[in-house]
Amino acid sequence: MTHPDARPPAAAPPARDEAAAAGFVERLGSTLTALGMQRVPARVFAALMADEDGRMTSAELAVALRLSPASISSAVRYLTQVRMIHREREAGTRKDVYVIADDQWHDTLLSTDEVYGRLASAFADGIGAVGGPDSPAGRRVRTSVEFLQFIIKEMAGIAERWDASQARS
Repeated sequence: MTHPDARPPAAAPPARDEAAAAGFVERLGSTLTALGMQRVPARVFAALMADEDGRMTSAELAVALRLSPASISSAVRYLTQVRMIHREREAGTRKDVYVIADDQWHDTLLSTDEVYGRLASAFADGIGAVGGPDSPAGRRVRTSVEFLQFIIKEMAGIAERWDASQARS
């Protein structure tokens, strides 16, 4: 006899369809490319997103995407610089593994100091160079600074609300 509070066994996860996963990688890569990301970094990012554990070596990426090692090297350097992935050393080897966080969009889009803060500083530094804050160009640049500062403040609230929603899940 089963205990009344006993839960049924969890269903096994569906088998991974490698062809469907490869199609997803290409579609996501194409979408990111259409939105302005370079093609190879977009495909590398998509491959890491689709990978079971989100960890691949350069050689694995080259095979999976049918790209040269040099292409992969440039792509992972770019993705690392913009903090969309990070590099780890594979334990006991000299191999680098490129890793994407499970919550990557959170980390990428909410890195306000790195992205929006630097951009706001660059705009602010240019106000004087374009004729000062009262010139037409200066007003345009100043408005950009104000907008980016607004985004920085709002992103902090978005991050808090996201974290709270994840804690409830």
